[in-house]
Amino acid sequence: QVQLVESGGGLVQAGGSLRLSCAATGRTSSRYAMGWFRQAPGKEREFVATINWSGGSTDYADFVKGRFTISRDNAKNTVYLQMNSLKPEDTAVYYCAASRNIGLSSSWNAYDYWGQGSQVTVSS
Repeated sequence: QVQLVESGGGLVQAGGSLRLSCAATGRTSSRYAMGWFRQAPGKEREFVATINWSGGSTDYADFVKGRFTISRDNAKNTVYLQMNSLKPEDTAVYYCAASRNIGLSSSWNAYDYWGQGSQVTVSS
């Protein structure tokens, strides 16, 4: 079992930045790919970014490319999502997730463990 805890969300003005963190505890000796998803009110959960076990490969949803960066520090069992140039439409609850498949995946059902979510609100 792996437990994931997100932090770093909050309220920011449009054009601002936030960095989300996701700390993993439990069976962290296993190798996991990690992902970030988000869900806005009334909308389905959507893929944001993913990173493979080593951190050498990443993938992003088109709507965040050039603005968001996913990274990880395996020594700290933590994955990050740096969000720049935030827009009001980025407002959502952001979830991190871990997949026993160590490669990249943008599909929510490829992930085995989920955090509780962190609210990000971007004001116009």
